[in-house]
Amino acid sequence: MSVKTLIYGITILGFLALIATTFPSGKQNGEDGIQFFEGSLSEALAKAEEENKLVFMDVYATWCGPCKALKQRTFPVKEVGDVFNTHFINVAMDGEKGEGPEIVKKYGVRAYPTLLFLNPSGEVVYQFKGFRPAAEFLAIANHVIENNK
Repeated sequence: MSVKTLIYGITILGFLALIATTFPSGKQNGEDGIQFFEGSLSEALAKAEEENKLVFMDVYATWCGPCKALKQRTFPVKEVGDVFNTHFINVAMDGEKGEGPEIVKKYGVRAYPTLLFLNPSGEVVYQFKGFRPAAEFLAIANHVIENNK
């Protein structure tokens, strides 16, 4: 075996190890991660009022790469689910279907994903756009929680 082949093989193995550690291990179906409310935004807001919580809303599009990355790499993480399921009523809204276009217009969504934190009156208390890894996602959530007690 030549040195060149050996270096190539080690490089490939290192790359594969990097990919394996980039994705969360375990269940990918969301059982441990964020549990999303099944219902309309108005129903989620009513539930938030009843439970004294904020609403976290993921406004996404099915064709959006960063939206898919959030669903595959951030939302299923157990620690993310623990915080979001405890402190928020979580809603996922396709911005192009159902009540999504109305939500997009109401909240001025101009990019996917747009992630909104709403009070029970439906007012935005914090928002951001784009993919974030789990640690950064949790830091944002903790900031929102601390500033909305």
